[in-house]
Amino acid sequence: MVELGDKAPDFTLPNQDFEPVNLYEVLKRGRPAVLIFFPAAFSPVCTKELCTFRDKMAQLEKANAEVLAISVDSPWCLKKFKDENRLAFNLLSDYNREVIKLYNVYHEDLKGLKMVAKRAVFIVKPDGIVAYKWVTDNPLNEPDYDEVVREANKIAGELVA
Repeated sequence: MVELGDKAPDFTLPNQDFEPVNLYEVLKRGRPAVLIFFPAAFSPVCTKELCTFRDKMAQLEKANAEVLAISVDSPWCLKKFKDENRLAFNLLSDYNREVIKLYNVYHEDLKGLKMVAKRAVFIVKPDGIVAYKWVTDNPLNEPDYDEVVREANKIAGELVA
């Protein structure tokens, strides 16, 4: 499992528009990346979670953070989910389940669904180091959104100093 202080595994995944998004290219912009792994688009808890992050975007933008939300859903599904929920950040399709394995954040079997993402949040600094990590085995648990914003702001402050 990826731990605090580790170099984050790099990846390239298609977004909701089938455009490739590479983690290290995002980090080259000098911004921290907030990686949000979620089990399934349109599920009640995932919808609430991503809409809460949507509502916190102004605070995350102050931290100069780029949000990348990752699930095993197809890009078509993610496009509809993004549009219906007016999400202003990229939704990435790990349809082949490579990145959830790299980060070791997956459920082998979640109510009959094989190999779906656990609910998890990582904040990766521009140098590729994992500065924040939250992972739950219970898909009903949500992250502490204010804590994620605080950590992103803390990292942004360190980058300026």
